[in-house]
Amino acid sequence: MASSKDLPPLDVPFFPNVFVKNQFCTKPDRPPATTDLTGKVAIITGANTGLGFEAAKQMLALKLSHLIIAVRNNAKGEDAAAKLRTKFPKAIIEVMLLDMTRYDSIQDFVRRVENEVHRLDIVILNAGLIKMKYGTVASTGHEEILQVNYLSTVFLAILLLPILKARSPAGTPGRLTIINAALALTAPLPTINGHKSLLAALDDPKAFANYTDKQYNTSKVLMQMFAYKLIDYVSADDVIVNLVCPGFVKGTGLSRDVNILIKPLMAAFAAAAARNVADGASTYLDAALVKGKESHGSFIMSWKIAPYNSFLYTPEGRDAADKLWRETMDELSFAGVSGILESMKKL
Repeated sequence: MASSKDLPPLDVPFFPNVFVKNQFCTKPDRPPATTDLTGKVAIITGANTGLGFEAAKQMLALKLSHLIIAVRNNAKGEDAAAKLRTKFPKAIIEVMLLDMTRYDSIQDFVRRVENEVHRLDIVILNAGLIKMKYGTVASTGHEEILQVNYLSTVFLAILLLPILKARSPAGTPGRLTIINAALALTAPLPTINGHKSLLAALDDPKAFANYTDKQYNTSKVLMQMFAYKLIDYVSADDVIVNLVCPGFVKGTGLSRDVNILIKPLMAAFAAAAARNVADGASTYLDAALVKGKESHGSFIMSWKIAPYNSFLYTPEGRDAADKLWRETMDELSFAGVSGILESMKKL
C-alpha cells in the first residue's frame, strides 16, 4: 500500500465528493477481535471526554495494561479515570497534567514520562481547539488555534519520539498518531502576505476569519506539511508516525466555544451527517494499532491512507513545507528540537 506521499493528489472537490464519501460511503474498520494489548502502555491527550475518552475505552477493552490520561484539568481527568477504573479494574489508569498552551507544561509532562514510565508503546495526540474569537496565548504570543493544534502538538510529538523509540519493545516500533482532519484538504497554500514569516502571517488578527474554520483548517494542513518533512528524520523501524481524520463526529465537545447562535445549526447538521463517537474513535485505533509501516508520515481518512492537501504535490507546496519546517525549528529551538530529530536519524 502506498503512503500519502506516493499517492496522486485528489482531483475532486471536497464538497460534496470527499465529504459524502467520508461520512456516508465507508464502514468502520475496527481492529481484529484477536487484538491483545496486554502489557502495553499508552498515552492519550485530552482523554477525559469525547473521542479521546472513547478511544481509551476501546483500547482498555482490548486489554491495554497501562493508560495515561494527559489533561490540563486534574479534577476532570480523575473523574474520567474513575469511570474507566470501574469498568476496567485490572488496568493501571493514571492522570498526568498537560497544558497544551504552555511549553513549560509540555516539558514538565515529558520529564514525568521519562522518569516514571519505563515502557511506552502508543501515543495518541488527540487534544485540539476551535475558537470563534481571536485570542493569543500569553506565554508565547501566538494565536490560540495555531499554538495548540500545531506548535504545541509538534513540540510534544518531537519530545516523545526518543522515548517511544527507546521504550517500546525491541524490534517493535513505537506508535505516534496525531489527530488531523479532512478539512485540511480545503486549506489554501499558506503564504507570508507581507509578514516576516508564515507563523507571523497566521498570528495576524486581521487575517483571522469571523468563523474559525479557516484557521482551524490551516492548523491541520500545517500538521500535514510537518509530517511530510518528519519522515526524513524518523524511521518507521523506530516509530511509526501517522495522522488520522476521525470524520465529522457528534458529541465530541470540540465545538464547545462556538457561538451560541450557530450551535443549533451545527447540532442539526450533526444529527443528519455526523458519525457517532464510537465509530469516530475507531479511526484512532485503526491508525495506532492496525496500520503498519506503510502509514508512516501518512494521512489516514475513512480508515484508508489518503493523499495530503493537493498543494503538497507542487513545487510551491514543498517550498512552503520547507519554510514552515525551518520556522518551527526556530520557534522550538529553546528545547533543542533540531538535535532531537537529528538523533532520531538512522546512521
